[in-house]
Amino acid sequence: MENVNIFWFRRDLRTDDNHGLFQALNAGLPMVPVFIFDPAVLAQFPNPNDARLTFIHRSLTDLDREFRKYNSSLQVYFSSPEVVFGRLATKYSIHAVFANTDYEPTSIARDQKVAKILQEKGIEFQSFKDQVIFHQNEIAKVDGKPYTVFTPYSRKWKEKLSSESISVFESEKLLSNLKHLSSDYFPELQEIGYQFQNVKFHEKDFDESLVENYAQTRDFPAENGTSKLGIHLRFGTVSIRKLTQFALIHSEVFLNELIWRNFYMDILWNFPHVVEKSFKPTYDFIPWLNDEGEFGRWWTGQTGYPLVDAGMRELNESGYMHNRVRMVVASFLTKHLLIDWRWGEAYFASKLHDYELASNNGGWQWASGSGCDAAPYFRIFNPELQTKKFDPQLKYIHKWVPEYGTSAYPKPMVDHVFARNRAIETYRKALK
Repeated sequence: MENVNIFWFRRDLRTDDNHGLFQALNAGLPMVPVFIFDPAVLAQFPNPNDARLTFIHRSLTDLDREFRKYNSSLQVYFSSPEVVFGRLATKYSIHAVFANTDYEPTSIARDQKVAKILQEKGIEFQSFKDQVIFHQNEIAKVDGKPYTVFTPYSRKWKEKLSSESISVFESEKLLSNLKHLSSDYFPELQEIGYQFQNVKFHEKDFDESLVENYAQTRDFPAENGTSKLGIHLRFGTVSIRKLTQFALIHSEVFLNELIWRNFYMDILWNFPHVVEKSFKPTYDFIPWLNDEGEFGRWWTGQTGYPLVDAGMRELNESGYMHNRVRMVVASFLTKHLLIDWRWGEAYFASKLHDYELASNNGGWQWASGSGCDAAPYFRIFNPELQTKKFDPQLKYIHKWVPEYGTSAYPKPMVDHVFARNRAIETYRKALK
């Protein structure tokens, strides 16, 4: 059997500046590129019309097209990693499997399981930092403990970056080291239980002037003022290192957003309990009202608060929601309606094309007050003031709530002052 190395694509669907791919291509043996449609992962996408699977499939098609230029192809499988690597071990003499590190608890458990199986076969499993600039304990306090407040974390992050250069891995220049392969199997979406969605995703080649003006435009949902790179960061079709290099030169505000993403990844890695529970344990004693009817009005965009409704309708129709509006709708659900942040987090997870566990969890816990470095419980967004500040001409609202201002639009489902006072009192009693 031929000696080979394998690179396992996961959240890194690109050929350029891909750390693990670079190491696999540079390791001295022909390299077999692999992607696995894992049923355990697909279970997180129960909707057969989920557009994220279309995005993944398109990205895999792009990879395969690139590899064919080098007489190779992406080897795509629909099975569990354990079965796939067992099959590959009968086909090749595998020296090592290379991958990029993932930080979600289920992914960590999967990789530990796969590494153990490979080790029993005498195969190395090597993983590399790729989707963040710093990871695990690279940004830590003097005593070695992780930061749980963003400002000192970001200060240390920037200090560390200024003392190091960002390494870019030119994996795209090593593709001639791919093993010559014909495609055994490249499944259509229908074969794995999904329908192709005719969705136009935002390009990964972003408008540079947009990042340069990010500080001035990012809070106004009617403007094209955010990068919309979330889905590309989520599935690794852009390089976080190249993006960070650009932000360092052009926009500290945009850089801070990338650091927030890194911060939440580190929180998830250091405190995996946040997936199910509040970062601050006392917040799990809040007596949420969890009214299903009110939750229904929230997610369908029928609250009577037009900025909230516009955000939810944008999400339902497009799979995207403006960043400022995400904070408003999350605050409304948890504070105005006293519905558990986990309900909202799960809804966002089911709809957002750019859903990422660490950032989604961190954002929802921030809004509810239960997370690390969260907004205090008595900070409650006033949707009307947010509208006056960030959508003063109602352009965003009229786009998504065309019946606003007519008798067809519902009255506010709860009075702001009443809801604010109720939330503060409920939190205060529970947190005593």
